[in-house]
Amino acid sequence: MAQNTHIRPKYNVRGRGGGSGPPIVGRIGEKSKDFKGTLQKILCYIKPQYKGLATVFAFALLGTVFSIAAPKLIGMGVDHLFPRVDFGYIGKILLLLLVLYLLASLFSYIQEYTMAGVAQRIIQRMRNDVAEKLQHLPLQFYDTRTHGEILSRVTNDIDTISTSFQQSLLQLVTAIFTLFGVTVMMMTLSLWLSLLTFLVLPLGVGLTAFIAKKSHTFYAGQQRALGRLNGHAEEMYGGHKVVRAFHYEAASIEEFNATNQQLYAFGWKAQFVSSVIFPLFNFLGNLAFMAICIVGGFLAVTGRMTLGNIQSFITYSRQFNQPISQVANITNILQSTLAAAERVFEILEETEESPDPVAPKEIDHPKGEIVFDHIKFRYDPDQPLIEDISLSIKPGDIVAIVGPTGAGKTTLVNLLMRFYELSGGRITIDGVDITQMKRKYLHRLFGMVLQDTWLFKGTIRENILYGWGDATEEELLNAADTALANPFIRALPDGYDTVINEEANNISEGQKQLLTIARAILINPSVLILDEATSSVDTRTELLIHRAMTEVMKGRTSFVIAHRLSTIRHADRILVMNKGCLVEQGTHAELLEKEGFYARLYNSQFAT
Repeated sequence: MAQNTHIRPKYNVRGRGGGSGPPIVGRIGEKSKDFKGTLQKILCYIKPQYKGLATVFAFALLGTVFSIAAPKLIGMGVDHLFPRVDFGYIGKILLLLLVLYLLASLFSYIQEYTMAGVAQRIIQRMRNDVAEKLQHLPLQFYDTRTHGEILSRVTNDIDTISTSFQQSLLQLVTAIFTLFGVTVMMMTLSLWLSLLTFLVLPLGVGLTAFIAKKSHTFYAGQQRALGRLNGHAEEMYGGHKVVRAFHYEAASIEEFNATNQQLYAFGWKAQFVSSVIFPLFNFLGNLAFMAICIVGGFLAVTGRMTLGNIQSFITYSRQFNQPISQVANITNILQSTLAAAERVFEILEETEESPDPVAPKEIDHPKGEIVFDHIKFRYDPDQPLIEDISLSIKPGDIVAIVGPTGAGKTTLVNLLMRFYELSGGRITIDGVDITQMKRKYLHRLFGMVLQDTWLFKGTIRENILYGWGDATEEELLNAADTALANPFIRALPDGYDTVINEEANNISEGQKQLLTIARAILINPSVLILDEATSSVDTRTELLIHRAMTEVMKGRTSFVIAHRLSTIRHADRILVMNKGCLVEQGTHAELLEKEGFYARLYNSQFAT
């Protein structure tokens, strides 16, 4: 299966609002994809399980043979009730029936057990592929989709496929074998009665094809609406404090209800269209049953068929309609599976990050000399964001990046760490192009502290050691001391073994930021990136952290992104950005002397 084939669906675009990131894409206008293409991709996952599937098919065939033989034996027993009951023969028939039913049940158990393993292995591989793919997708992929939308594909859509493999595939195989076997048995009993039964088949197939085409549209819409609903719920409940603080509850509920209404509309249409199949096939089957009874009665009266054979044929005719109805219903269920699979394969076919070099380079003793050589970048090919920036930063320099919201400050840092790929130019660290290094090695050169703290459920110790589990206890304590986190950690009931809950709300925002700073210090990076790192702490703690960070930044190249310009007055160089351009650079005193953009920006923060 191709991994780098990019599918570009038609999206409706809505802005994220604020910042210079790419817009988030919606799914409202998306059309359904190619059924055959999706089916071929699913078969790529099924093929490696051919041995297990062969076992399932073999036992399904044997179980079907034994089940189909039963009505014929019952008919033979009925024929020995008249004119005189042959108890010995009927006893043998009953014993044989018991053996057949026991064998059929045993084979059914084996095929169910085997199919469970096959289905779970297929889904396990698919989940692994999606998880692996998500690790290799560029940051832009996550910037253009809500978290709930991605989670819906990874969980709901894969669960839909799992259920279909576990239940529907086995039912489909059994139904096909039953249909074939019953057809053979009916034709051996009576060709004319068989033709009456087969009259239902073309009409049933036509109805199934029509209903399947309709239901796929509804199932695809249902999966898209479910993804949007999950995305909205994740955003609203993840930021419920902001929602309540800004009285957005009514608007949030209104948006939720609108999306929920779309899900309801698609859902009930899909279920209604699916449920129509059974009544239609029952109606057609009952018509055929009436015709068989009338014609069969005539054949019995005229002596052309025995009563036992008519009894067997009637049983087979009912069995004939049942697998047709099952196939029709399963075909309809598969529409939901295909709709879910399309969304999963869209992730698997997203363009990945450019591969690491075959012969990667490493820096023996990183110093932190960074050069931006005529770099260019744009999210949209028609809308340039960063145009022709050149910089040379010496090892150990403290570089502040300032500018209004959306100026491209964070984007510049993301380009340095290769979270985004350049549209032109190059970036070097100690003379080595960053594209000639493995990303994992490149990221090890950086320690990053973001404005938005991220901690996972686990102990404080585990959160500080995140990504650097080989650190010693002494290194851990030194990092916490340097970040001024040690005093508050020691004051907690369990100290470093205190468990941070899933919401990370059992410690304050300032304390969370101190832990992320300790995490960055622990890896002993060559380059330090602070993106509004002290924005969540109080003024006194901020001053203490700045003292600690001053010590940490000694000998390290450091980038400080700041909105509060008073915090970066002592930087070796200040880069002033506006609309993706580097408009000014220099020290704090030099830029104030120029009385340009920086001076206006600085003075505006202290204007009364």
